[in-house]
Amino acid sequence: MTNDKLSTFEGTALSPTATASTNNIKPATRRVVFPFTAIVGQEEMKLALLLNVIDPYIGGVMIMGDRGTGKSTTIRALADLLPEIEVVADDPFNSHPEDPDLMSDMVRERIAQQASIPVAKKKVTMVDLPLGATEDRVCGTIDIEKALSEGVKAFEPGLLAKANRGILYVDEVNLLDDHLVDVLLDSAASGWNTVEREGISIRHPARFVLVGSGNPEEGELRPQLLDRFGMHAEIRTVKEPALRVQIVEQRSEFDQDPPKFTEKYILEQEALQQKLLKAKDLLPSVEIDYDLRVKISEVCSELDVDGLRGDIVTNRAAKALAAFEGRTQVTVDDIRRIIRLCLRHRLRKDPLESIDSGYKVEKAFNRVFGLEVTE
Repeated sequence: MTNDKLSTFEGTALSPTATASTNNIKPATRRVVFPFTAIVGQEEMKLALLLNVIDPYIGGVMIMGDRGTGKSTTIRALADLLPEIEVVADDPFNSHPEDPDLMSDMVRERIAQQASIPVAKKKVTMVDLPLGATEDRVCGTIDIEKALSEGVKAFEPGLLAKANRGILYVDEVNLLDDHLVDVLLDSAASGWNTVEREGISIRHPARFVLVGSGNPEEGELRPQLLDRFGMHAEIRTVKEPALRVQIVEQRSEFDQDPPKFTEKYILEQEALQQKLLKAKDLLPSVEIDYDLRVKISEVCSELDVDGLRGDIVTNRAAKALAAFEGRTQVTVDDIRRIIRLCLRHRLRKDPLESIDSGYKVEKAFNRVFGLEVTE
């Protein structure tokens, strides 16, 4: 098993202000994370992650690539970049205080009883799912003894509860038990997690951005599971010597003084954060012409893509990209930039072949849209 924790930019230093607290002042002990805007290269992965943040219904990202290419670090940097969200205070499911689709049943009951709902703000949660996790740890457990003796639904929340309205990251997802991958994908698609045991059923919202990563050398996911990830990004080790030197220098500078290094990117981080917020607000207004939708489906049909997930995800991703760039109309160029990410992992292929690099998708796109094939 590889360990991407040795990725290009990871750091665990604490802010120098993290000293002992006095006079009830909380120490600033939050770990300093490498800035998302400082990450060099890997544009395909970064774009896929940003689009899923803008529209979580895209269905997550599968990132496959070489060891030590910054997969884990980029995802942690993204979670750190995102603005704080409003949650119901002391609620284990990060329930939204106003949106019923993002509320737990307990919060709904309190609202129905017209009880006051305390609201708090918190950073977007990133949950790292370990390979050895059990289904109970992922989904949560019901205390049957307490339920029978006290007549209450005693539920111990799992990782899916913690990940609600956040990011769920599975490193080496291709080594995870297929049954657990199924559970994750079902929850990501429906937005709910249901736990049933001995006639007792409990459900809670579990709407998160699912991100999986892995090394192709250690095996691929089954096609049925791979198809259910919205997008698929391939990343490779940077080959250009100048960029490699830049990455090494950044790593060294960050290690020596993380807070000072991150200060240089504060303005860029804030600008990107605002851009994401505006994109989420603009997304409902984005439109895609009927002719473009027909051509997207024509590409999917020509590539013999099973089902309609490819069509749906490509439409959603194109709209998210337009919103990200502040536009309300999808262009052919928007589709060109995202269609490979949305379709390359859905193609039928010989078992001995690696996942399509995107050439077949680009070729079909150029033919359907009447563009010249670029070398």
